[in-house]
Amino acid sequence: MFGYVKYYSVSDAVWIVFLAFLVGCTTEIGDGKKDSLEDEKFNWKLVSAWPPGLPVIDKAVKQFARNVETMSRGQMKIQVYAGGELIPALEVFDAVADGKTVQMGHSAAYYWAGKVPAAQYMSAVPFGLGARGMMAWLYGGDGLKLWRELYAPFDLFPIPMGNTGTQMGGWFNKRVDSPHDLAGLKMRIPGLGGKALAAAGGNPILLSGGEVYTALERGTIDATEWVGPLHDVRFGLDRAAKYYYYPGWQEPSAQLELIVNKTAWEALPTHLQLIINHAAIATGVELYSGMEVGNAKAYQSLQESGHVKMVEFPQEVLAVLHESAKVALGEEAAKDENFRKVSESYETFREMFAAWDEVTENAYRQYFNRAKN
Repeated sequence: MFGYVKYYSVSDAVWIVFLAFLVGCTTEIGDGKKDSLEDEKFNWKLVSAWPPGLPVIDKAVKQFARNVETMSRGQMKIQVYAGGELIPALEVFDAVADGKTVQMGHSAAYYWAGKVPAAQYMSAVPFGLGARGMMAWLYGGDGLKLWRELYAPFDLFPIPMGNTGTQMGGWFNKRVDSPHDLAGLKMRIPGLGGKALAAAGGNPILLSGGEVYTALERGTIDATEWVGPLHDVRFGLDRAAKYYYYPGWQEPSAQLELIVNKTAWEALPTHLQLIINHAAIATGVELYSGMEVGNAKAYQSLQESGHVKMVEFPQEVLAVLHESAKVALGEEAAKDENFRKVSESYETFREMFAAWDEVTENAYRQYFNRAKN
């Protein structure tokens, strides 16, 4: 797969392990059992929200399980089940919370918006933080602490594990040349992005991944967002739509999660908690890297093929969507105290981080773009 390395390889993986060590030292790990002997075995099940063989992500989850088994010298074994193999993909949260047969899950927190509205901040926020800023908020700000507070009532313990990076804006069979073209636009788009589109006059529609291609091809929907070129082309979306829009305003990054049943977590020896935490962080770095490389290659192939029109959203369209996103977020905050609490932390951090980002990444990118021209 895209740039994957063995956990114990001596070359590219060294810095990943070092990063995992440093970040792991900042997390609240260490309340597990202290007297467990090495011959006490743990056989866990992990269910994911992803279809079997999903590029990068499915392989990353399986690599995580192998890493844990290797690092624990076989004391912990994790059997991985893709979406639909043991339980339906969108029942991961409930299965892990129940904890009777499943102890772990891998998914995206915005799938649980109906149960924990504020969890959407732990995945993707329209016009929000990118992958770099998201990691900074989670580990350097209050993000991870708030995330664990949100999930604690459900007997769940979340650990960040991967990020898709900035996504594309989606596939359209109708041009979006002005804000007026958003009116009545039937688009498959979930979460807060869907609420922002609705506030702008669009018609967000919820569809499972298996329904997207057919709905777009038959005209049931006018547009759909999915992920990025790597996964979009695998779904055949380039054959069902004329225009590929960017940037992904609805998901400037999509943080993924490893969720662990909290009761089962607290019954683990401390060293196994540390192994799981560090393996999740290392896997997350590899997953993000794999997504970036895979999307870059797929994007290059799409450009060379010439059968897809790459279109940048007009600035006035993005401006309207941005204002609509603020309205949608404000409405959600007014309805839910936890949402408001998380929102305040997120926005305060984003404002601080944006000032630093402006004189570093953004300044460099602006120079580079001018130099190319």
